[in-house]
Amino acid sequence: MSFEWRAAEVSDIEYARQLTCDNMLPYYLRHDLLWQDEAFDLAWVIRQNWIIQRDGQALGFVSLSRDARALYIRELQIDKAFRRQGAGTWAIGQVWDLVELERRPALRLTVFNDNPARALYERMKLRVVGEDECFLRMQRDVDA
Repeated sequence: MSFEWRAAEVSDIEYARQLTCDNMLPYYLRHDLLWQDEAFDLAWVIRQNWIIQRDGQALGFVSLSRDARALYIRELQIDKAFRRQGAGTWAIGQVWDLVELERRPALRLTVFNDNPARALYERMKLRVVGEDECFLRMQRDVDA
């Protein structure tokens, strides 16, 4: 099974917003946070977004931002029907390739502390570098 990604288009925002809401709403509710479509839409337009596909079918997306310290995975969402098939591992590998290509010092992300995706991130060599009430900050350094 081979995956690919393509640059997201303006028309992909509805797909990405709905997938993120479907996947994340239980965490938002459990942690007493408010989901806002408008906040997602504002973030979407300032980030680099990639649609993850297999055989031309969208099965998720990754949303990235950058600064001098790191490349950040802001969202990595995989449709429930396609989980545990390697898409998340593949996507993080693609992002890590960007980290190296762009000579960024690190890859960073934030995850809900009760999200099982944490195990995937740890397998991909990200480590917890901080936490707050409901989130873990994870990082993988290039020189590690």
